[in-house]
Amino acid sequence: MLIIIVASIISQLIFYLCPVIKTEQMSAQQNPTDTFVNEMNTWHGQTLGIKTVEALRKNRFEASFFETRLETANAVIEMISPGMEVAFGGSQTARQLNLQQLVLDKGATILDHNAAGLSDDQKMEVMRRQQICDVFICSSNAISIQGELFNIDGHGNRVAAMAFGPRRVIVIAGVNKLVADEDAAWQRIRTVAAPINFKRLNRPNPCTKQGICMNCNLPTRGCNIYVATRRKPPMMDFSVFIVNDSLGF
Repeated sequence: MLIIIVASIISQLIFYLCPVIKTEQMSAQQNPTDTFVNEMNTWHGQTLGIKTVEALRKNRFEASFFETRLETANAVIEMISPGMEVAFGGSQTARQLNLQQLVLDKGATILDHNAAGLSDDQKMEVMRRQQICDVFICSSNAISIQGELFNIDGHGNRVAAMAFGPRRVIVIAGVNKLVADEDAAWQRIRTVAAPINFKRLNRPNPCTKQGICMNCNLPTRGCNIYVATRRKPPMMDFSVFIVNDSLGF
């Protein structure tokens, strides 16, 4: 009798565990559909990325397309020399590429207004120094396939540096930030970039609850300055690197 009961229990365990085992085996292997989807996404990123780079070059930007994060990071670091002052515009894309550490390893000085322990006055001083740094690294909220950059800013320090001041600006953007035209750019900012960024900053703004811009009028509003950069600013070097990857917001 005991043998029959044990056998029954084992058979029930096998019945319930088999789907789990099969699922684990499937997850350990590459799903053919995943491979196909990745190939299609890679093709789409290449197509839009190369088209956008060509448009950026027509608009007098230095522009390049990269397949990987590593290739992109290497291209950025080639532009950095020991002793340079390098600033970052609060870019999560730059963090994903580990650029701050790579810049430090190259012997450059980082101007970081988000460094721990800074008073408000010290933070403001760093933000002012960023306007005349050697290299300013940031991303863009959206880039149209016509080769134009679209950004919003709260204080204006990022978009100001992108317009005038630093010797060189390097904008890095994943293909997830490429859009069809100007209308699509502002739409992306309202529905994707702004809400996620202000959620990151723990702002009490309505967009962090609704998931889209509500055009609020709170003191913590961060969509204060809207800038469209249609051609390269004439008095500085300006590089735009498009990466065939999803980066930042």
